[in-house]
Amino acid sequence: MSQTHPVSPEKTILGHPTGLFVLFFTEMWERFSYYGMRAILVLYLVGQTDAENAGLGWTEPNALKLYGWYTMLVYVMSIPGGIIADRVLGQKRSVLIGGILLCIGHGVLAVEEMWAFYTGLIFIILGVGMLKPNISTMVGGLYKKGDIRRDKGFTIFYIGINLGAFLSSLIVGYVGETIGWHYGFGLAGIGMVLGQIVYMTGQKHLVGVGDLVKGKRDEVIASSGVGESKGLLDDGKASITKSEGQSDVSDINLFSVMLKTPWTLACTILAIPVGITLALYVNDSLGFFTGVLFFLLAFFGAMFKDLNKIEKDRISVVLISFAIVVVFWGAFEQAGGLMNLYTKNKTDRMLLGMEIPASVFQSLNAAFIMIFGAFVANYWARRKFKSKESSSLFKMAIGTVIMGSGFLFMTAAAAEYDSTGSSAMYWLILAYLFHTIGELCASPVSLSFITKLSPLRYGSIMMGTYFAMTGFGNKLAATIGESSESLGEYVIFTGIAVFCAAFGLLIIVLLKKLKRLTHGAEDNEGTINEEAEGFELADGE
Repeated sequence: MSQTHPVSPEKTILGHPTGLFVLFFTEMWERFSYYGMRAILVLYLVGQTDAENAGLGWTEPNALKLYGWYTMLVYVMSIPGGIIADRVLGQKRSVLIGGILLCIGHGVLAVEEMWAFYTGLIFIILGVGMLKPNISTMVGGLYKKGDIRRDKGFTIFYIGINLGAFLSSLIVGYVGETIGWHYGFGLAGIGMVLGQIVYMTGQKHLVGVGDLVKGKRDEVIASSGVGESKGLLDDGKASITKSEGQSDVSDINLFSVMLKTPWTLACTILAIPVGITLALYVNDSLGFFTGVLFFLLAFFGAMFKDLNKIEKDRISVVLISFAIVVVFWGAFEQAGGLMNLYTKNKTDRMLLGMEIPASVFQSLNAAFIMIFGAFVANYWARRKFKSKESSSLFKMAIGTVIMGSGFLFMTAAAAEYDSTGSSAMYWLILAYLFHTIGELCASPVSLSFITKLSPLRYGSIMMGTYFAMTGFGNKLAATIGESSESLGEYVIFTGIAVFCAAFGLLIIVLLKKLKRLTHGAEDNEGTINEEAEGFELADGE
């Protein structure tokens, strides 16, 4: 297993361990490379092959399909990445290896060959899977339990995440669109190399943090707290503490139960053939999601056989939370796909006689997080202090409604384009603003809420499932975006807005019943953690 041991910070910068700033710049440059590449990926795929800055000439549906698989796999690979760190390498070495894989991936992407394109994406997926689940947890290892600097340390760390995402969309996006796509990919790789250099030269400030420790499983399992959004790995505030003798349920044991009960066995057996059949003869996305649904039915069916009444009630709420996660990211992640293409093809981007590159608009989300993060977090803290409704489910539902309402601005943009042949860029700015406010409400609390409700023995499994659901949301986003070619952007944007509003309001209507099923999991909580959560959203994607 992997465990972080707090070290005594003899050397400090701004009152924090020097190691914090090693991890700050490592993650900043890693996010610079990832979001820089993400900002131009779809645009490169659809770029005309005979243009001066030639792309691959793919159709928009095919480009969005690849984008969906790519962003989904980035999240799903964080599951084995975390397991490898916990049981084999430790977090420190896992981050090192992840960084090396990312450097290779971005470097290969700079080569103008198709084999290099696919190979580069594979290396990046593997690299993010190794690095992302582990570096944030290492930040928590820099502080002793109860250290009052801890929350501020994570605030500084997540500023680095947003700073990297913000700068990458501006710099890599501009270079990629105006000079050359592969120069953009190469520049993203240079950012990752800088991050890797910082990490390797800063090892002396990370002694005892993230090392592999073999022994009793008396530990704290760090959970995520995003984003990535930019879906977001935790600082440990929402961690699950395992008491001695209380071990995590083995994945192998749970899967063996899936094969013993007739109906769970049937679902497990049918998942792959049914999914493949639908993918081949109907639609690949339908086949994928159907196969996943069958597997999840078997998975949670096996889990329910091991739960008592209170645990079953709480897991039922967790399943609804997973649905919120999939819906939220299925809508939000239009940003890098359909909205990115709409910006490129149908938005008037002229400002003061200059045309703003489409990828630059990807920086708005990170900028708005840095501007409004503290405001939104403090708003929820004040509501909780006044004993007003501020439960995690309520925040997630409100966030989904606000984020979904942002698509009404895209509906207006599509209507303006249909009538005039162009749409104003302020529609995009307003849409990204509402998306960010919704993200700041919903994303920071989602994983911490799920870990509060999950039985301790299923803690690791439920965290892994959360990341898988975030990945599925990304795949759903691409699938929805693919439909725009036949349905049109106006229908897609309006449909997303209406569905998110209806779904969020349904959760609010059912809120009292759902809260009863949690059996007081969030009772008697203070507001300290909530005040810090807004900054953690920085990496919810």
